[in-house]
Amino acid sequence: MAENDHNLKLDNMNTEIRDRVKSFAVKLTVDLVNNLESITITGSSLTNDFRAGKSDINSVLVLAKLDLNSLNVLVSMAKAMARKKIAAPLLMTKDYIERSLDVFSIELLDIQLTHETVLGDDPFSSLTFAKTDVRLQCERELKAMLIRLRHGYIASAADKRLLRDILISTVIGTVPLLRAMLWLKDVERPKISQAVLEKAAGEYSIETDSLIRVLKWRNENIHPGKDETINAYEPIYETIEQLSLIVDKLEV
Repeated sequence: MAENDHNLKLDNMNTEIRDRVKSFAVKLTVDLVNNLESITITGSSLTNDFRAGKSDINSVLVLAKLDLNSLNVLVSMAKAMARKKIAAPLLMTKDYIERSLDVFSIELLDIQLTHETVLGDDPFSSLTFAKTDVRLQCERELKAMLIRLRHGYIASAADKRLLRDILISTVIGTVPLLRAMLWLKDVERPKISQAVLEKAAGEYSIETDSLIRVLKWRNENIHPGKDETINAYEPIYETIEQLSLIVDKLEV
């Protein structure tokens, strides 16, 4: 798909990222030529969760075929992307997306909710998902998260910096799972992370204050003391454990 910047749909882009997305997209249309089918921007750069200078710009490239040449094009762009805080894009084909609706339903649901296709046809808006697939992936991810939390706590040896990073990673990973659980109940899915945590607290009768507190550590660059960091672990673990039990019994 050889395109120029006049084919780019950038009107809905945050002004903070528009120029970076434009230069990234134009470069791709030149270097990937006819293998590039679409460019879609996803995630926090499209919401009020975006933090200028801190948040990455995430994207999905749909290609006609996944080949080494395309990977090498992106390797050649890696340093420039890093300077502009553009994360390495996810590479997919249309066939890959269709065949992944059952195993990557949470990720694709999240992309479907928050995305802007700036070049080519939108590959996500028309996707449909089976609730049984979404419920099963939620259960699997939550139970795996419990394992990582236990292992991470031991591995951190109560190092407050490492434990802080583990807890932040857990909360960030919980947000799309909770969006998926809200989708299972056919209720509105907020795009803002804190709003997701608050909405899920009401819908599933869980405590999310500890998760919101840790989310603020990340968003406001807070580095709590050792005791506060350690004390945050248990309520977060208990919330994830409760969610795993809820979704295990959820009828869809």
